[in-house]
Amino acid sequence: MTNGDPAERQARDALAAALEAEPGRVLSVLIRALGDFDLAEDALQDAVEAALERWPVDGIPANPGGWLVTVARHRAIDRQRRSSLLERKGEEIRHLRELEQLDAAEPPDAPLGDDRLRLIFTCCHPALPLDVRVALTLRTVGGLTTAEVARAFLVPEATMKQRLVRAKHRIRDASVPYSVPSDGLLAERLGGVLAVLYLIFNEAYAPTSGDAMVRADLSAEAIRLARLVAAQLPEAEVLGLLALMLLHDARRDARAAEDGSLVLLEDQDRARWSAERIAEGRGVLATAAAQDRPGPYQIQAAIVALHTQARTAADTDWRAIAQLYDSLLALAPTPVFALNAAVAHGMADGAAAGLERVERIVGLDDYHLFHATRADLLRRLGRREEAAAAYRRALEGVSLDAERGYLRRRLAECAEPATRTTTPTR
Repeated sequence: MTNGDPAERQARDALAAALEAEPGRVLSVLIRALGDFDLAEDALQDAVEAALERWPVDGIPANPGGWLVTVARHRAIDRQRRSSLLERKGEEIRHLRELEQLDAAEPPDAPLGDDRLRLIFTCCHPALPLDVRVALTLRTVGGLTTAEVARAFLVPEATMKQRLVRAKHRIRDASVPYSVPSDGLLAERLGGVLAVLYLIFNEAYAPTSGDAMVRADLSAEAIRLARLVAAQLPEAEVLGLLALMLLHDARRDARAAEDGSLVLLEDQDRARWSAERIAEGRGVLATAAAQDRPGPYQIQAAIVALHTQARTAADTDWRAIAQLYDSLLALAPTPVFALNAAVAHGMADGAAAGLERVERIVGLDDYHLFHATRADLLRRLGRREEAAAAYRRALEGVSLDAERGYLRRRLAECAEPATRTTTPTR
C-alpha cells in the first residue's frame, strides 16, 4: 500500500475518526482489565496496526470503534498467553480471565461508563508529581501522542517518554487503585483532578512561552475532559470549572490581533466572542449555583460571566467584580487571587487603591504579571520612572512573545504623555 492509495486513505481517515471520537475509551477499558498501562497501550497499538493492514483490503467495518475494542482485547490476550511467566502469575491469570469476559460487542456510541473516569483519577493520583499527573492525563485519557505532550511541556520527546514510563511504573509498583474514590475521599481527590484539568486549560489559554496566544488543541482537550467528569460527577465545583473554561474560551478569537499581538480585554472586539460558548457557560454556572455550595471555580466563573455581560468595556461592573474577588480571597487567600483583586479594586476605586493592595502582596516577586500590574498602576498615577522600572522587571520574567511585545510598548509609552488607563487584563 502507498499513501496515495484511496482505500488506504479512507482507512486512515476512518481510524483517525474512531480514535478521536472518544479518546481514551478503548485504552481505559483495557487498563481496567489488565491493570497494566504498558500492556494496554501495546494492545491498542496492535489493533491500530491491524486496522491499517486489514481495512484497506477488507473494507472499513460498520462499527470501527467496536472493531478496535475487539481486536485490542484479543491482542492483549495473545500477549499475555505468550508470556513465559504466565503460568506462575496468578494475578495475570485473573486479569486474562477478566479480559476474556469483556463484552466485545459493546458499541462505541454506548452510554459513557466510568472507565475513563477511573482512569482520570488514576492518572491524577496524589502519589504522582503534579506535572506528571498533567502529562499522563493528556497522554492516556486525552489520547495525545507522547510527542504532542512533549510539545505542550516544551521538553524533548525522549524526556517526556521517560517521565511517562516512570509514572506508569510508579502506579504499578505503588498499587494505585484504578477506581473513583469512595465518598469519604472523593472531595479531596476530586479537587486534585480539577486542579490538573485547570492546569491543562491554563497552559492552553495562557501558554507559558512561544509565539501563540492560545493553544486551541489543549483548550479543547481540557474542556472535553471537564465535560467527561461533569457528566459522571455533576458536583458544584466540577460544573463551576467547566463554566469557567467555557466562558474564558468564548473570548479566544478576540485575544490576538492579526499580527499575533496581544489584545487586552477592554480593546477586544466583543462581536468576535462566541455567543454560543457564553450562553452554555452561563447555563452551566447557573446549574452549579443552584446547588448552593459556592467554591473558587464557581466564583471565578461568575467574575468572567460579569465581563461577558458588559456590552462595552466601559459597561463593566468593576464594583461587583471586586466584591466577587473579595469573596474568592475569603475561600482561597492566594497571592495570585490577591493580585487579581487588586486589579479589580484599582478599576473600581482608582489606581491608588489598587496599588496599595499590590504593595501588600508577598510571594510574587518572580511572577511577571505582578510587576506588569504594578507598572500599569504606577503609570496611571503618573509615576512614570517607577512604572518604567517595573515594566523592565516584568520583561525579565515574561516568556510569551505577545506579552513581551505589549510590555515593550508600555515601556516606550512611559516617555510619552499619559493617554490611557489600562491594566493587563487578558
